[in-house]
Amino acid sequence: MSGIDDVMREDYMQHSPEVEDGREGFKKFFRGFLQAKPHAGIIKVIAEDDLVCMFFRCTLGANGAVIKVFDLYRIQDGKLAEHWDCTMNTEDIPVNNSLGHF
Repeated sequence: MSGIDDVMREDYMQHSPEVEDGREGFKKFFRGFLQAKPHAGIIKVIAEDDLVCMFFRCTLGANGAVIKVFDLYRIQDGKLAEHWDCTMNTEDIPVNNSLGHF
């Protein structure tokens, strides 16, 4: 968290309803998220123009839940400026294909 100020704009815009706007809103959310002891494994990163999309598997050490996550970031002046995400808890979703959730 100590490097957030260097990589995130103070006026960071957040489209996740559970997270407040701004750098301080992100820090507040992330402090709570870290209590779940997350472990992220990046599956794919795609970048085009000022957008970066990350797809990853997040396992919460606190309860073992596995979450599928897409994060989309807009970069401005070399810093994170805006964020959208989509998350899916995979625990109770049956797999009906050969590829699975990941």
